[in-house]
Amino acid sequence: MSVRRGRRISVDVGDARIGVASCDPDGVLATPVETVPGRDIPAAHKRLVAVIEEYEPIEVVVGLPRSLSGREGPAAAKVRTFAKELARRVAPVPVRLVDERMTTVTAAQGLRASGVSAKKGRSVVDQAAAVIILQNALETERVSGHPPGEPVEVVI
Repeated sequence: MSVRRGRRISVDVGDARIGVASCDPDGVLATPVETVPGRDIPAAHKRLVAVIEEYEPIEVVVGLPRSLSGREGPAAAKVRTFAKELARRVAPVPVRLVDERMTTVTAAQGLRASGVSAKKGRSVVDQAAAVIILQNALETERVSGHPPGEPVEVVI
């Protein structure tokens, strides 16, 4: 199977920080873009809209935190609300929610393994998690032949 051609942006929404990553137009390699402060949601949306306009992606992938059992809790509800508002602001660019179980843990372990200190790691772990979310989404599409996750409905 192949992946649709076009750059994508992925977003890892956290309470304090929002990690952003992008991939090349062939959908092969995801790379970190930046960490957006997450406490001020309107400011975060504004910055993300600017990044999305700059990168001109075919879609935005937002990590949806689920428990290991697959259930959605308060964090997932918060991300769904965040993604709906983002989708409204970046339309007609589609926004999709993808399962992101364990990505931050995996990212933190990878950074520690590569010798990044815990203090330095905090500022980049969200970007690393966004990279993992995007790599997983691309792999899912490569295997299934379908866009990953679920589309976010735009309410105008």
